[in-house]
Amino acid sequence: MAGAEAAWQAAQMGVPVVIHEMRPHVGTFAHQTGHLAEMVCSNSFRSDDSEQNAVGLLHWEMRQADGLIMETADAHRLPAGGALAVDRDPFAEAVTARLRAHPLVTVVAEELTALPQDGEWIIATGPLTSDALGQAIAAETGAEALAFFDAIAPIVYAESIDMSQAWFQSRYDKGETEDERRAYLNCPMDRDQYEAFIDALLAADKTEFHEGETAKYFDGCLPIEVMAERGRETLRHGPMKPVGLTNPHAPDVKPHAVVQLRRDNKLGTLFNIVGFQTKMKYGAQADVFKTIPGLQEARFARLGGIHRNTFLNSPTLLDQQMRFRAMPHIRFAGQITGVEGYVESAAMGLLAGRLAASQMLGRALHAPPPETATGALVTHITGGAEAKTFQPMNVNFGLFPPVDLKGGRRNRPARYKAYTDRAKQAWTTWLAQSVLDAA
Repeated sequence: MAGAEAAWQAAQMGVPVVIHEMRPHVGTFAHQTGHLAEMVCSNSFRSDDSEQNAVGLLHWEMRQADGLIMETADAHRLPAGGALAVDRDPFAEAVTARLRAHPLVTVVAEELTALPQDGEWIIATGPLTSDALGQAIAAETGAEALAFFDAIAPIVYAESIDMSQAWFQSRYDKGETEDERRAYLNCPMDRDQYEAFIDALLAADKTEFHEGETAKYFDGCLPIEVMAERGRETLRHGPMKPVGLTNPHAPDVKPHAVVQLRRDNKLGTLFNIVGFQTKMKYGAQADVFKTIPGLQEARFARLGGIHRNTFLNSPTLLDQQMRFRAMPHIRFAGQITGVEGYVESAAMGLLAGRLAASQMLGRALHAPPPETATGALVTHITGGAEAKTFQPMNVNFGLFPPVDLKGGRRNRPARYKAYTDRAKQAWTTWLAQSVLDAA
């Protein structure tokens, strides 16, 4: 995401770009293709609400900056209530085609195993930096790279779901169209079924880590069995919460828990199990997930898995221009910088591309103000965060300078609106100035 967006932004500013992509010649655990911007986990860009949600605001900022990732996501959008979900394969194919067709972009299929010594570079190797490049980065920083474990949710063939038990509905019927209001498939559980599911989850065989691996999980993407280990009711208050839904097969019976599935492609032939990232072994996954009502005969297009994500201690290693302090001709962007999520990664790519291109064109461009979503993120990773406890972070209003608006929880909508109104004004001003600087 970050590398694709960075290349697009720089090329659109008139700077020739060479993209070095190791796939498909060198694969990873999670990637299935050689396409740029392949989505390896969920197919969701999360909330698209630019007035009440920080990630929705980030969507808005990237659209205003003519971001390739957001333009392509909008073109391949799937119904998902108030979220932005995309048809993952056509999305990646379209991003790849647009970049390959750009007259100033060249794509080279090769793995870089060392840090370049000259030229202007952006390293945006995503969550799965290759071992060789990771070792080269660690050698230059003088410290072992930080890391966390990330997990992937399974994908089910739609035709194998029992619709006499499952039904289509978004929570609270959220969405402006009928498709949006029916964007999720729901599988209900009564108390006994839920308790049996938790038992099976806790007893299942799980992937063991190698000796010495001490990385933590990212809290926003915990495996379901880890959540279950924190308490038997945890899942009922998380991805399996039974609220805002009415089962048309038994409208007078309130489910004890609900498993939701979200469409994974435009054809509606694939659905991913929402929030069901897992580190269970493959055989155990099929056994456990088939205890879910409606999924007893499920067939899986992809089972879940877990992988190790590498990231930098960016507050100590990167300057405010996202340059590597030890080698300032190199910038880092995306998840490797310590942001988490597709959108956050792409936003850091957008910014790195603009900053690098502006420097090469001899025109000063400052990072956006911290009142913007993009500015809040880059401020956090380049110095706002405490280096000793630095961990990957999603965009959230806690990263923004406070607004002078009180009232507690009851006034939260007004406070969030104040954040986003202020951000939109600041981003519009910064964009206009950046265009003038790059003109």
